[in-house]
Amino acid sequence: MKVKTYRFCCFIAAFALCLTPCASFTQDAPGCKDHQLFTRMPNFYIQQCETKEFDSHTFYLSEDKEIVVEGKKTYVSHVIREGAKAPSDLQILRNFENAVSRIGGKVEYKKKYDAYLSIKKGGKETWVQVTSWNDGEGYDLTIVEKKEMEQEITANAMFDALNKDGFIALYINFDTNKATIKPDSKPIVEQIVVLLKNNPGLKVSIEGHTDNTGTPVRNKTLSKERAQSVVSALVSAGIDKQRLSAIGWGQEKPIADNRTDEGKAKNRRVEIVKK
Repeated sequence: MKVKTYRFCCFIAAFALCLTPCASFTQDAPGCKDHQLFTRMPNFYIQQCETKEFDSHTFYLSEDKEIVVEGKKTYVSHVIREGAKAPSDLQILRNFENAVSRIGGKVEYKKKYDAYLSIKKGGKETWVQVTSWNDGEGYDLTIVEKKEMEQEITANAMFDALNKDGFIALYINFDTNKATIKPDSKPIVEQIVVLLKNNPGLKVSIEGHTDNTGTPVRNKTLSKERAQSVVSALVSAGIDKQRLSAIGWGQEKPIADNRTDEGKAKNRRVEIVKK
């Protein structure tokens, strides 16, 4: 009798051991892990992830107001494990709203299935979009750690591009919706100065371009103001104004798809065009 009981117990234990991995231990996608800001919700695994060192994403501040944030972009998609009870859409959104609030952030805007959050601390900005889907069976996180695009380019490289292509596209950063050149873009302007001083016979057109966010009229005005801002910086550095001209094209000449955030980032540029 004892032998039969022992065998039955072993059978039950072995049967349970076979079932457990299938029901409870679905693996995360290879190379994927949680973002350092957040602990995932219970009973979820990561089905997909992607990180780009520099990209952009649109976050909503209200129904008709949005902001495009550029920087390190992380996307993580989560799915409920088989057999586990899915939380509600509200529960998912509230979980991350509370998590952000605990570290000093806030809710910028909220819809039925989406929450747009921001954390601004220590001179750094991090923006988060949480999206719940399929009645809480999955949720996506899109996180952008804001930073400006870094571009190292020399006067010699500019000169080579002008001789080869007749122009070069530069990503000079300006204050939002303004023509003020940001400090981190001054090294690029300084290299334009070196280019023009090393080649005194060179005349160029400074041409501003935008994406299609906003109105065409405003974008054309803004791009012209930004081009003129670059011209002013060059003149202040000792370049003869007669060698320079400023044009604003606004959104008229995109070089990438404005339907994507990455395309919009490429379209916001200043081109140096050889005359």
